[in-house]
Amino acid sequence: MELFYSSEVNGKFCHLDAEESGHCVRVLRHRAGDRIDVIDGEGTLYHCQLTDDNPKGAEALVLETVPDWNAHPYRLTLGCCPTKNNDRFEWFVEKATELGVDRIVPLIGERSERKVYKTDRAARIALSATKQSLKARIPEIVEPMTVKEFIINNSLSGDSAALQSGRPEAAGDNRGQSPLKEGKSDSLYAIAYCFEGNIPRTSIKQALASYGGTEITVLIGPEGDFSPEEAQLAIDHGYIPIHLGNSRLRTETAAVTAVEAVYLHFMQ
Repeated sequence: MELFYSSEVNGKFCHLDAEESGHCVRVLRHRAGDRIDVIDGEGTLYHCQLTDDNPKGAEALVLETVPDWNAHPYRLTLGCCPTKNNDRFEWFVEKATELGVDRIVPLIGERSERKVYKTDRAARIALSATKQSLKARIPEIVEPMTVKEFIINNSLSGDSAALQSGRPEAAGDNRGQSPLKEGKSDSLYAIAYCFEGNIPRTSIKQALASYGGTEITVLIGPEGDFSPEEAQLAIDHGYIPIHLGNSRLRTETAAVTAVEAVYLHFMQ
């Protein structure tokens, strides 16, 4: 099944941008009259008929609309510190998208080796992985923020925060702004951290099993882990200390493991 992405759907027609049009017409050689499938990145699939096979701006007539196509039954926000090697973080974005994640928030921690992260490429990777894994909703790649900023504004005791976020165009541009609202009492907040000392941890599997809701936030630290101050701030704001097993995992492996644990919990 081939999927194309359109940010311009007016109910009757889907307009493909230059990159999607080129892939549809030049690469896959679709012509006017062919049936194609288009996603809007917001969760809806459109069964369409190509009416204009212009490789720089194709257009398709909507024949059928399928809302919440291949949606997962939870909402997962994964806050993760970008790795020093950018390829590793992009690998995480790809695999997390394939499994099922709703928001990815690049976090800058006190011990982060990477202090600056640009989201354009990650947005393009998320778009590609969404189409490859047959999904209609593209995860939001939120603009980077510090660990402390995220915890304070996204926790059981935090205020709702309006964060700059966007969906990827084929060229990687943002499509506007949407609020990332958290601070819900029925949400599960978890932080994966060593917590050496007397602070007990539970496995992510146990934490999910004891939680009856569908709103989940998980924090994954940098190569040097969260600082003790960041970890304590998370606990003070209602985050549950969790572990991901006995193995010591790289940042990107831990992040994918957390996403997979949530995915398997709800898909069993």
